[in-house]
Amino acid sequence: MLELGKGADILTHLGGIEEIDNARSLFRQKMSRTDLAKIETISTSDALIKIANCIAVCRPDRVWVNSGSDADLAFIRKLSLDKGEESPLAMPDHTIHFDLPQEQARIVDRTFYIVNPDERTSVLAKRIEREEATGYIADKMVGIMAGKTMLVGFFNRGPAGAPATIPALEITSSAYVMHSADMLYRNSFESFDLQVKETGFFFTNLHSEGPWRAEDLPNARVFMDRSWLTTFAMFCTYAGNTLLLKKGNHRFAVDLATYFRVGEQLSEHMFITGFNGPGGRATYVCGAAPSGCGKTTTAMAGDRFVGDDLAQMWIASDGTLRAINPEKGIFGIVNDVNREGDPHLMKVLREPGHEVIWTNVLVDDALVPHWVGSGETAPSKGRNFQGDWWEGKTDAAGKAIPISHGNARITVRNEAIDNFDRAAAEAAAGVQVKVITYSGRDADTMPPIWVAKNADHGVVIGASIVSAATATEVGESGVRRQPWANAPFIPGALADYMSAQFAFFNSPRLTDPPIMAGLNYFLTHAARGGGGSGLLGEKRDVKVWLGWLERRCHGEVEAIETPIGLLPLYSDLEALFGGLIGKEYPKKLYEMQFSLYVDKILARIELQREAYAKEENLPATLFEIYGEQREGLAALRERFGPVVSPDQLA
Repeated sequence: MLELGKGADILTHLGGIEEIDNARSLFRQKMSRTDLAKIETISTSDALIKIANCIAVCRPDRVWVNSGSDADLAFIRKLSLDKGEESPLAMPDHTIHFDLPQEQARIVDRTFYIVNPDERTSVLAKRIEREEATGYIADKMVGIMAGKTMLVGFFNRGPAGAPATIPALEITSSAYVMHSADMLYRNSFESFDLQVKETGFFFTNLHSEGPWRAEDLPNARVFMDRSWLTTFAMFCTYAGNTLLLKKGNHRFAVDLATYFRVGEQLSEHMFITGFNGPGGRATYVCGAAPSGCGKTTTAMAGDRFVGDDLAQMWIASDGTLRAINPEKGIFGIVNDVNREGDPHLMKVLREPGHEVIWTNVLVDDALVPHWVGSGETAPSKGRNFQGDWWEGKTDAAGKAIPISHGNARITVRNEAIDNFDRAAAEAAAGVQVKVITYSGRDADTMPPIWVAKNADHGVVIGASIVSAATATEVGESGVRRQPWANAPFIPGALADYMSAQFAFFNSPRLTDPPIMAGLNYFLTHAARGGGGSGLLGEKRDVKVWLGWLERRCHGEVEAIETPIGLLPLYSDLEALFGGLIGKEYPKKLYEMQFSLYVDKILARIELQREAYAKEENLPATLFEIYGEQREGLAALRERFGPVVSPDQLA
């Protein structure tokens, strides 16, 4: 069981400041009159003491406070340019940031949870004892900001007043990190004290890029102190490791939901988007997918985009499931973004009028960015994530270097997207979620969509995600289990997280539950007897899959019952393909996509069952449902053979 406030607070231990008067004395030494006047408007003493201890540990020459004013936003953008962390591009308000060539993704091998003795953590996570972490931080972070300016920001992870919104401090020496925070999160400087009073706590994030040298990367670390809701990052530049408001704080939010708000809240790695259904209704969908598996594309396929990455969920007093996006922007993978599949995002990237931070793409001589899969003609030379680039350039192993890294990103505000639903995104009441999907990069096993028979089966769909590794994690490869697409961000034991999922979706307070479904648009021709490894369909087909789920949650379409869940009828999909995306949908394609390849599914179930059997205290419901599905699939194979068509199922 996680205990908050257990063990020594590392910041206080190393900084030595415990009294507010000492904190204010340090502010007077390090801040200008202007910044001192800003910080004096904050009355939350715990936050002020945290900030003072960050100063005492890192020892910057000066401290700047981000109030969120237009002047402060302009200052931080200019500072990032002046420091060389960003460079201007040809399009007004577009800039390019290059991470260290050796650090293009999350450094999962150097990311640790700080734990107390006998504290359980996920078997998929790395852990470090509190005493050892304290020693490392003392050795590497003390004095790390000498000669630099510390930047202090106050932010909300969610709309002010929402039950699941959490305030947070972002403290860094990187202007690029603070600039990104301004684009991705709501500045809460003026409302910080009130939000902390409503929430009862806040997150603290401390980062320094250090000298920004490749030789320092072996010393790079991301530490997350679960007991004190504090993250530390050092000697790293990629935003996934430095912008700790994002995945670092998401991990804390997962902990809070798992251990302190069981049956009340969840913190999920999900997009939020709305679809316009018949009669003008709006139906909101939340969908989980591992990083690099199309969450942004899927979110923007909706008519009412709310968020592309994270969702804070709770059960409202009226029995509905509600969700907010803790972010207000997109830090999204740009590779394979093109006009056919991503028209809204392409408009932002290729037309003036909105601010964009690009990372790790190719910049040509005209200062125009280019990336893999854009559908545009790429230049033969330029500058990219490995320095000067030319067509045919190879790395040390002789492998061709692409024009952009697989994890190249763009940072934009949600308000730049044409189909952004501002009213829904900023509502303290959140949106009502009627559909939840779980997906991964699954090339050969599951159909495009299938709906869980009940809440327990829905939780098991989430627990059973597998996905091909993507470029978002350094050093990872192959096909891996990705429970709930949230596994890299679950600090505690998976058994505890799974129990919280069952408790939430079976809560008696949830009187208007969502339907829960699997979603897979990475199925290939090769897996269904066709030629080549191309997708069995197109990226834009996801609008149909989600459109069918929208009708299903309102009881407007029938379904075929199978051991794994409910499948759509061909007639309904044929009509939706024509009505939603103006495309023919041959019956043969339907049969290829929705036939059950029984042996593959059974092997997938066995993979999951064996893996979960190695863990302690897992809910028995998981294994009961796997057993039920195996029995049903075996009966189908006995009757029809290893491949069962939708017509046979019906």
